[in-house]
Amino acid sequence: MSPTTGAATGPTAGPTTGPAARPPITARPPITARPRPAATAPPARSAPPAAAPAAPASGRAVPATRPRTEGDWFLLPAPRAAAPVRLFCFPHAGGDATAFTPLARALAPAAEVWALRPPARGGRSREPMPADFAALTAAVAEAIAPHLGPARRAAFYGQSFGALLAHEVARALPADRRPELVVVAGAPSPSEWSERESKDLDAAELLRLTGLEELVRADPELVELALGGIRTDLAVSATYRHRPHPPLASALYALAGADDPMLATTDLTGWAAHTRGAFGHRILPGGHLLATVDRPGPVDLLTSLLTGRAAADPTAAATAVGTATGTATATATEEQPSW
Repeated sequence: MSPTTGAATGPTAGPTTGPAARPPITARPPITARPRPAATAPPARSAPPAAAPAAPASGRAVPATRPRTEGDWFLLPAPRAAAPVRLFCFPHAGGDATAFTPLARALAPAAEVWALRPPARGGRSREPMPADFAALTAAVAEAIAPHLGPARRAAFYGQSFGALLAHEVARALPADRRPELVVVAGAPSPSEWSERESKDLDAAELLRLTGLEELVRADPELVELALGGIRTDLAVSATYRHRPHPPLASALYALAGADDPMLATTDLTGWAAHTRGAFGHRILPGGHLLATVDRPGPVDLLTSLLTGRAAADPTAAATAVGTATGTATATATEEQPSW
């Protein structure tokens, strides 16, 4: 048996003993189990990369809505390049473009607000105001004209001093650059403007009557800045002289706050003579200034006008406001609005 065993073991044992130690090594397939965890890990980690594109997408959207200036004259508080309408906003006496920031945010995406940045305040504090109202009108018309035209719908919104300026700038523009709609708030018609008492008020009284005193009284420096801007604009306003002219073809809407201490609601009807387009007027809740740095103003009404939803019956919404305030009225021509 031993030879058989030797023969059996010899040849087998000799070659097998060397390689015999390696079978376990080649039998390491169990180690191939490691790739399985490794293979399962990537699928688990592939989820974060899938979510990653969402961050850049939202990141790219942020700059589009950051405030920016357009030249010297305009602030876009909430840029919306895809908005169907540009609403150019004209601030009150002493006011700045930032007064329309809440309005710009509230109107999106129905309209993109371009707020006027007058000289002698804010970021343009070192630039002089034009000497008189006619020069100011000409300067604004020159600045705004390149941003108007048939390719883009446009409307104007102005309040108090800015209402008169919005109307006069619309008149000064070439016919193909005029806005479809002009909304004026807190101001008598141009033909009645020279009879106003406001130019005889001092700046401090006007600051109080507009309701802005409460916003700045805690900071003496802000008070002085506000008073300086009001004095500048009152001086320019005093140079305005109305001259008869053909009425605008643009639709025109006149607004006033129910609690405006500076304007009788009957003053609004005088605006009808200044357009041959659609005309309407309404009394809304609020004081002399409807849009300010702490409230957006007539968002619902402007949205309706800009999107055409108020075209069919301009008096309907005002009736609802009248029920709420007890003082609202509205009238409109039967001609359909042109916007």
